[in-house]
Amino acid sequence: MTDVAVVGFAQAPNVRRTHGTTNGVEMLVPIFAQAFERTGLSKQDIGFWCSGSSDYLAGRAFSFVAAVDAIGAFPPIHESHVEMDAAWALYEAWLKIRMGEVDTALVYGFGKSSAGELRRVLALQLDPYVTAPLWPDSIAVAGLQARLGLDAGLWSEKDLAEVAIRSRADAAANPYAQVSGHAEVSELLDAPFVADPLRAHDIAPVTDGAAVIVLASVERARDLVERPAVIAGIDHRVDSPALGSRDLTRSASAEAAGRAAGAGSAGPVEVAELHAPFTHQELILREALGLGEGVRINPSGGALTGNPMFSAGLARIGEAATRILDGDARRALGHATSGPALQQNLVAVLERG
Repeated sequence: MTDVAVVGFAQAPNVRRTHGTTNGVEMLVPIFAQAFERTGLSKQDIGFWCSGSSDYLAGRAFSFVAAVDAIGAFPPIHESHVEMDAAWALYEAWLKIRMGEVDTALVYGFGKSSAGELRRVLALQLDPYVTAPLWPDSIAVAGLQARLGLDAGLWSEKDLAEVAIRSRADAAANPYAQVSGHAEVSELLDAPFVADPLRAHDIAPVTDGAAVIVLASVERARDLVERPAVIAGIDHRVDSPALGSRDLTRSASAEAAGRAAGAGSAGPVEVAELHAPFTHQELILREALGLGEGVRINPSGGALTGNPMFSAGLARIGEAATRILDGDARRALGHATSGPALQQNLVAVLERG
């Protein structure tokens, strides 16, 4: 089967609120143009388009169809959509190229989280019979997960603060980050709780944003960029939606996805971009994916410094690929998650082609 590579990545600025519509068109048009400029491709060169978004988040039916306005009415396109983070749309596009149906694909995701009360909207993805009727919101569920790890001695509040400090410091070099800057551990630990034991710095900000990745067969990729980021392995797995039926202090699905994607089988990765919307979830993912001290974690700042729904996971793969495209790394890992308490996880391992 045909090998596939990332040849281009672009993202909109991560911001607390945008004034556009919930169909993402205003965010997508500029970053489509950036992706085409960086790859030398045009709309006519794209064999397959695939998007990730949520009509539920947008509060309107078929918002993903309205987003196609960003592509244009002509020429006709071959298009698909997943009601998921666009990292899963990338998986579909990867399969299209692998199977030889097309040799290029453009994947995009968008989300206007500011349009509603996000933590309550996300509560509706919980088990509808037992858990959702109790209305524990997404931050409360993460707080329960963090408390379990604290009580088990797996991490401390200081460990969580150090994750936030490193993420914000790294984000200072990322012009697309929503949150950045320097802080001291003592300063962060003096902040009030939002959902005990989580404080504001432990929680990804509500973010509007979008991202786009261009894929190509390896043969086509070598004509487009000097250092294609070849997808050496990719896999996604899911845990039970019943929170009480799994150990929330670990992520079995991330571990299985990483193993299937080859995260540790062909040597260590140099860079890992982890989609961890909470500080303690980064620690869980590092353990699940076997990422040692020598791996640079989230040099972009990660989701803690900007977490646009339905594109943050795709952006993690794009950021990891950019390290290879720019010549800063030879092997990198991108990760995306969805659902409560790291329920669903996708892992992509990228290598310099």
